[in-house]
Amino acid sequence: MHIPKGETSLLELITFQDALKAADTPNPDYDIGKWIYAPNFYSEYRYILGTRGQNPLICIGINPSTARPDDLDNTLKSVERIALGNGFDSFIMFNVYAQRATDPDAMEKQCNILLHRENMDAFRYVLSISQKPAVWAAWGTIIEKREYLSQCLQDMLAIGDQYGAQWYCAGAVSKKGHPHHPLYLRKDEKLKPFDVQAYLACLVR
Repeated sequence: MHIPKGETSLLELITFQDALKAADTPNPDYDIGKWIYAPNFYSEYRYILGTRGQNPLICIGINPSTARPDDLDNTLKSVERIALGNGFDSFIMFNVYAQRATDPDAMEKQCNILLHRENMDAFRYVLSISQKPAVWAAWGTIIEKREYLSQCLQDMLAIGDQYGAQWYCAGAVSKKGHPHHPLYLRKDEKLKPFDVQAYLACLVR
């Protein structure tokens, strides 16, 4: 379990660019040739966690939990299976909001604009890895937990458009149109196109 110790606005944040440099520095805790992890230590927030490759599947959740290199939780294990099963050579777990919390109800009530800005810098980076970035919407109904999450997602869509991102989902969408969470998907589940613009238009009504 990870319960936030307090508001992220009280933290001295590591910028994503500094976190990325550290992620490329040899680390005794894991193989940096296999993993990309920023920040490269366990903290109150996480920008990205994934495996290195030329054609990653970018999975989008709501907020990070306890996973780290060589210690994936069940959600990340499913993400890796779906990525490899759909022809990708790697995966990157990204989140709409970067605050780490096992229980989404424990997320902070107000958006930390500085944390969000750095998280969007991280999103630009993961989109830049491949020529045709594939983005898997996989946040389930949790996006309803905080009002600011839909605005964060709106910013992500604008950035995705700049990089020609193609959006996908896996499994059945909910009655409200929310894309399925990675848990409880068949290991051979195939990705299918997801109209994230139409989804967001309904979400922010």
